[in-house]
Amino acid sequence: MKAIGYASAGPIDRDDALLDIELPRPVAAGRDLLVEVKAISVNPVDTKIRKNVSPVEGEWKVLGWDAVGKVVEVGPDVTQFKPGDKVFYAGSLIRPGANSQFHLVDERIVGKKPKSLGNAEAAALPLTSITAWEMLFDRLDVKKPVPGAANAILIIGGSGGVGSIAIQLARALTDLTVIATASRPETQAWVKELGAHHVIDHSKPLAAEVAALGIGAPAFVFSTTETHQHLKEIIELIAPQGRFGLIDDPATLDVMGFKRKSVSTHWELMFTRPIFETPDMDEQGKLLNAVADLIDAGKIRSTVTETLSPINAANLKKAHAVIESGKAKGKMVLEGF
Repeated sequence: MKAIGYASAGPIDRDDALLDIELPRPVAAGRDLLVEVKAISVNPVDTKIRKNVSPVEGEWKVLGWDAVGKVVEVGPDVTQFKPGDKVFYAGSLIRPGANSQFHLVDERIVGKKPKSLGNAEAAALPLTSITAWEMLFDRLDVKKPVPGAANAILIIGGSGGVGSIAIQLARALTDLTVIATASRPETQAWVKELGAHHVIDHSKPLAAEVAALGIGAPAFVFSTTETHQHLKEIIELIAPQGRFGLIDDPATLDVMGFKRKSVSTHWELMFTRPIFETPDMDEQGKLLNAVADLIDAGKIRSTVTETLSPINAANLKKAHAVIESGKAKGKMVLEGF
């Protein structure tokens, strides 16, 4: 089968950073589905692993943690899917990725593809939706109020992949006032279009920007990017007893400043459940089905902003370069081998 992989980690401008390769077609066993991949999307995790993680010598590393496709084979223990089902999912960080024609995935972390979307539109959703959903409802527990705080959430990096879906989920499923950050006219327009009540500029001091809104100190802050640059401002602006969550990878994070306010700090990695096969691993499949229902009901929309075709090394390298530029808006998708 066709696939895109690499033999050694490194920068995207190397000729061999990503290559078109041929691999054996996998076989479904246990609770695995074998999916014929129709579309994929690219996330920051792809670029981080490509730069830093090499495969075992003599083997290929295949990336890709967002996929849409058709089930073509099921393992003997599968109960929820059958061949022919159209699905979407984000997979597991410790298994081969979906940048291949056929891909194995545990049925517990798979959802039914939204009926109203094409393959490319649906491919933009799984990883970011799971990340945003788990942060909002499992980590920050945004439906539980913070006494005395503004019933509001500040989403730092509102125009990125996770921010773009977090804004929509917060609007569709809660009564929170949504404050999103964006620094360019086109990204500010994008987050407003997605439903943010207020848009502030993260290139300016955030505490003053939030204070100027006149709504009070927000109960929740969700930082998707550059947390280390904004931490002092977050400590200042968040409400006492507020809840703070992040998903990026600061080299260090000094949270002592939160102690005086008793602010709790929450990490989110959507791969935790599949990596450790937690007892509630199937929650990811359930929430993807809920996202599909929201899409089909017209309550949220796909965050795809650019589609490249076909799925090959050249186009994948273009997508990685855009992600690494820090200028991405929404999601980039590749469709069709």
